[in-house]
Amino acid sequence: MAHAHDHPHQHDHAAHDDHKHDHSHAGHSHAPADFGRAFVIGITLNAGFVVVEALYGFIANSTALLADAGHNLSDVLGLVVAWVAAILSKRQPTPRLTYGLRNSSILAALLNAILLLIASGAILLEAIQRLMEPEPIASKTVIVVATIGIAVNGITAWLFASGRKTDINIKGAYLHMMADAAVSLGVVLAAITILMTGWLWIDPAMSLVIVAVIVWGTWGLLRESTAMSLAAVPSRIDPAAVRTFLSTLPGVVSIHDLHIWPMSTTETALTAHLVTPAGHPGDAFLIETCHQLNDRFKIGHTTLQIENSPDLECSLKPDHVI
Repeated sequence: MAHAHDHPHQHDHAAHDDHKHDHSHAGHSHAPADFGRAFVIGITLNAGFVVVEALYGFIANSTALLADAGHNLSDVLGLVVAWVAAILSKRQPTPRLTYGLRNSSILAALLNAILLLIASGAILLEAIQRLMEPEPIASKTVIVVATIGIAVNGITAWLFASGRKTDINIKGAYLHMMADAAVSLGVVLAAITILMTGWLWIDPAMSLVIVAVIVWGTWGLLRESTAMSLAAVPSRIDPAAVRTFLSTLPGVVSIHDLHIWPMSTTETALTAHLVTPAGHPGDAFLIETCHQLNDRFKIGHTTLQIENSPDLECSLKPDHVI
């Protein structure tokens, strides 16, 4: 249900309300989906696998396997971070935290991207050391353990696949799991190649390839989560299209002080001043505009300020003023 509230601001002693604020909220239809069960399963599976993989990595003397275990550990931490953020984002607002803790999901996505890059750096360092001093590995043990890793990571990634396109917090968890599956696959291929050829350098060389894959896949998450943490317009929304839509509404002659920002990884807010010389367009106009913004752009939290006089010198009118 949309809500519209008018607060007249009288700029002189005449009985004219030429500056009104209207706050309208079309139905918030894109709250975070509940992935609680997926997080519990994913964390349990991966934590257990980290212990097994690290143990056999030492036994088999495989850098790739130990690197994979380290990466898996960072992913368990990443899943915990994403899960905590998903829980916090549902907390109710308070007088001081007026949006609740919704944008904790943005911080979690950013932290997950950083964790992935740190893990990649650790793998890179170890791989370079092993390239300079190759050591034999127990290839058959490595193949068995890493194959289990492909299954564990693949299953966990599948649990988050449905939410990755609409929530970058879930996307962060999904990328962690897909990166791990790629790492495990690389470990298997390296071990098979060493069994067939005896080339020990294949193990650390495959680690370098894996690092490149992880960094390439993580860069988009890092860029988007950083932008969202700085209140940038979400990448799925074209701000020019939103401005055009608002500017062409019936009775609107101009628009200024337009702001669009993410409240969380799934919710977006908008504020704008609309100039309507013919008078206040009414609550029905506000409600319909909010529904349109929600339907067209997935903007669910809209606040519109109506200004009736085109000559009104609004202090926020210039584009460079915030």
